[in-house]
Amino acid sequence: MLKIGDFSKLSRVSIRMLRHYDEIGLLVPASTDPFTGYRYYSESQLPTAGRIAALREMGFGLAAIADILKQDDDPEVLARYLRLRQLELVGLAEDTARRLRLLETAMERLRKESNMRYNVVLKTLPERYAACVRMTIPSYDREGDVWGVLCGETEHLRLQPTDPCYCSVVFHDEGYKESDVDVEAQKTVKGQYPDTEHVRFRTLPAVTFASCTYQGSYDKIGAVNEAVAAWVEANGYTYDGPMFNIYHVSPHETQNQEEFVTEVCYPVRKK
Repeated sequence: MLKIGDFSKLSRVSIRMLRHYDEIGLLVPASTDPFTGYRYYSESQLPTAGRIAALREMGFGLAAIADILKQDDDPEVLARYLRLRQLELVGLAEDTARRLRLLETAMERLRKESNMRYNVVLKTLPERYAACVRMTIPSYDREGDVWGVLCGETEHLRLQPTDPCYCSVVFHDEGYKESDVDVEAQKTVKGQYPDTEHVRFRTLPAVTFASCTYQGSYDKIGAVNEAVAAWVEANGYTYDGPMFNIYHVSPHETQNQEEFVTEVCYPVRKK
């Protein structure tokens, strides 16, 4: 029989952990002196201690290790646990690689910019119900015309906004337009409403997008677009639909342009 200290040295498991394993029933001493409380282990328990140490090195929790040891005579149990742990580690490796790419992109931007004013993240908007108006307007600065139609034609309906409410404009043109801009205003709402002359109520599909939220006037959108484009290229994405802006604080809430909060959104997918 081995004293706990000797067993600790041979098994390379700390005394503290051996006591914990005893408390939870994972590795119980072969005998315990009823008078002194000293724990004694058998040499035959060394392989079990080695198995526990090996499984812990693989990242298994103690509960999973206990389950594996209970069914130690069934190799399929161990194989199943190993496969599951492998899948977890692959997912973790992919997530780590993604985070490393984000860090590399940030460091590259930091080398090019005196400061990183615009931060880009990946987001997903779930499926949502919205009041929508699609129109061709003379120029981008006439976007308010679309909102005028949406608000004017739905005022009598007393729309109930969602919480949070997303007020956005989708730019359907393939590229920049000097005139005749195809835009669609969307406001998420609760309930069901009848269509009006120009307003259509419909369920919008979920969308994954590269997002950059900034505060200030709309003159900054050009620089924000550049930041999003750099992020999309650096992180292995490609564009997957028309870009849109979400207006968190707009001229509807304030006339001070420096208080505007706009989220520039580009739908994307992995290359």
